[in-house]
Amino acid sequence: MPSVSVRQLYQDNHQKLFLNWVAGTGGSDTMIRNDDQRPTLALVGHLNFIHPNAVQVLGVAEVEYLEKLENAAARTALDQLFHKPMAVVIVANNQTVPKLLRDYCHTHNVPLMSSRLESPYLMDVLRIYLARALAVSTVLHGVFLDVLEIGVLIMGDSAMGKSELALELISRGHGLVADDAVELYRIGPETLEGRCPPLLRDFLEVRGLGILNIRTIFGETAVRPKKVLKLIIHLVKANDQAMQALDRLNIQSETQEILGVKVRKVILPVAAGRNLAVLVEAAVRNYILQLRGIDSTREFIERHTNFLRDQEHAADPD
Repeated sequence: MPSVSVRQLYQDNHQKLFLNWVAGTGGSDTMIRNDDQRPTLALVGHLNFIHPNAVQVLGVAEVEYLEKLENAAARTALDQLFHKPMAVVIVANNQTVPKLLRDYCHTHNVPLMSSRLESPYLMDVLRIYLARALAVSTVLHGVFLDVLEIGVLIMGDSAMGKSELALELISRGHGLVADDAVELYRIGPETLEGRCPPLLRDFLEVRGLGILNIRTIFGETAVRPKKVLKLIIHLVKANDQAMQALDRLNIQSETQEILGVKVRKVILPVAAGRNLAVLVEAAVRNYILQLRGIDSTREFIERHTNFLRDQEHAADPD
């Protein structure tokens, strides 16, 4: 189950969110995880005594509410709150941290932080951060590229020419995300984000040339840190068996399921003389047209059907 510690959350966000660690340092290794795969919206929220969020945020209204409570009532409310598991408490809007809340966090080893940012913005940033940090993930073998602003994963058996194809696409102005090992994270119900392991970032291995630093050779614009996966290009050898297995009229409807998300898949036979870079660009352009409701295959079938219908009417005028 993916998880992230409070310490890591602080290290990744303290500069961007102006976080200050006020109390509860003993709980720095508390793990935030999404055990029941709820939306990360449910992990971060304003102070909730009934169903505590993993990240409890106190804005102006929440701090004023605690300050107005009598001491006994405030202790009763905080007893109820700290009786349930939570990972971290953040006081936003540059509010003064209530002393009683500071004492409870110190006693119960619950990290307490403060920020000068407004609570809605702070929560939006943390939700996006946790959506990525807690995403279910897998690693696939292939080359992941940004082609015409579309995330394209090129897959196929070894020695099919995936890296050579990627190099040609990069030389045509497209971008490299990852080579060999592609980390895919499900950051939404139907969204897969592809990233590159830090160790392999910027590098592309090409047989005969070795390992190339794409950023150094082609410049900053030739690499991308991440991209949403939209299309899979699967390379196969162009033998008779593979060609017979291809259905020319239904080829655009093929999909591959990854982490429960269906991704459009195109199978490209590899043979001498075929310009695969042009074919990949054409497949991506065709995918973009389909997103706009323009389906060339369907248009061809409809035109063919109408032609046959007209021929029948011409042959049988009655």
